[in-house]
Amino acid sequence: MHRNQVYLRFYHILSGGITVMIDIGLTHIALPVSNLERSVKFYSTYAQMQVIHQRIDVETGVAVAWISDNTRPFVIVLIQKDSVHPVLSPLAHLGVGCKSREYMDSLCDKARQEDLLIQEPKDSGYPIGYWAFLQDPDGHTLELSYGQEIGLVVENNSL
Repeated sequence: MHRNQVYLRFYHILSGGITVMIDIGLTHIALPVSNLERSVKFYSTYAQMQVIHQRIDVETGVAVAWISDNTRPFVIVLIQKDSVHPVLSPLAHLGVGCKSREYMDSLCDKARQEDLLIQEPKDSGYPIGYWAFLQDPDGHTLELSYGQEIGLVVENNSL
């Protein structure tokens, strides 16, 4: 089975012949943030994510942004709130795979300079790989890693 086939989409034809695509499976995680712009900048820098949808909720007046790395149908929904109590702090975290160990080291160097690195890079061998923890502007934890094989494990277990 090809890796892209793991992520399922359901097509539904509405009355009037309009076809809509409905995602099936895990699609997002929502995180409260105190400053939407600052959080978008952090995840853009350290997780290569970009805004794919942004709005002010008409009912609540709350600023919302959906960010994605465009590698799968999954987003982080950032929701601006006056008060944030970090939910994702070690050991709970978001994990992002990096394209190389050298690239990950360069991100960790930048995070160290910005006082965002909370766990120095460590090689834990298979299956964990090379990893480090960063802290986002609201105290949520982002794991950078290289060498984890989550996609391969998912692919092999979906046969």
